[in-house]
Amino acid sequence: MGDVGTRPLQLGILGAANIARAFSSGVAASKTVTVAAVASRDAAKAESFAGECGIPRFHGSYEALLADPAIEAIYNPLPNSLHAEWSVRAMEAGKHVLCEKPLATSAVDARAMFAAAKRLGRHLVEAYPYRAQPQTLKLRELLATGVIGKVQLIHSSFGITFTDPNNIRLRPEVGGGALLDAGSYAVSLALLAAGERPERVSASARWSETGVDLSTVATLEFPGGALAQISCSFATAFHRHALIAGDAGTIETTYLNHPPVGGPPILTVRRGTLNTVEPDIVEVAPGNGFRAEAEAFERLLRHGPEHWTGATPEESIDIALTLDAILESARSGAAVRVAG
Repeated sequence: MGDVGTRPLQLGILGAANIARAFSSGVAASKTVTVAAVASRDAAKAESFAGECGIPRFHGSYEALLADPAIEAIYNPLPNSLHAEWSVRAMEAGKHVLCEKPLATSAVDARAMFAAAKRLGRHLVEAYPYRAQPQTLKLRELLATGVIGKVQLIHSSFGITFTDPNNIRLRPEVGGGALLDAGSYAVSLALLAAGERPERVSASARWSETGVDLSTVATLEFPGGALAQISCSFATAFHRHALIAGDAGTIETTYLNHPPVGGPPILTVRRGTLNTVEPDIVEVAPGNGFRAEAEAFERLLRHGPEHWTGATPEESIDIALTLDAILESARSGAAVRVAG
């Protein structure tokens, strides 16, 4: 395979869905990561995808991609219900894995995936493009330096409209639903801001005819005293916003995967308890989130875990445990303790 330290990471993509196309397009400009192959269960679809995206090789099965000796790592954007199986199979084939969020449809599966990674000596990480973005890196810095004091309240929301019942996001058998899709972003942002896993959640949901949640809201209680409210929906106009309130100020963020073309991403920081001064508008560099996370993944593999800017394995398990508890609470109508 040559000197892997002096050439771009050779990445293969499992599947040819729209998110795989967006990922490939985002990574195309990278000098450290190359999408070298794509696989589909339909060889013609894989060939067409490769041609459209400028990918040099294609495979007519997932197994063939995992057997490709030139591929060092896999990006797994398959349906949620297939994340665990094919991530583990990729690691068993000797590949590192960047798995699309949510890492799995349950914390049990998430833990099994990380256990497999440890046993096989492979790296497994969960893909949240917004966490690799300068906007979120700056947010982490501001929180760490105590600009807003001790975090007390967090509001994070993400909504978008999906109405076609055939859309994979609305199909329960493949792990659909607003919570596991948009909600995983809102939950991950809340846990990032709080710096810990919640101990108790209360949730309510509105359900689709197919049986998945269309809209979910939840209150999260953290051991350190912070409270968070998260909301997610497939039944609203697009919105993506978070407010983090401390005892000495607030921060607002859109926590976007890909900042808008029309202007740089910003963080709105208000210092003090009375909002009597103008807020600080902190501008950060724009950029494609898929490229940012892929390049952070390459640095992880080449230089070590301290170079990874996304969720740690422990954070991914905490997110999965929280999602499990929210779904249980929404179905039962009762508050639920978050498992440890």
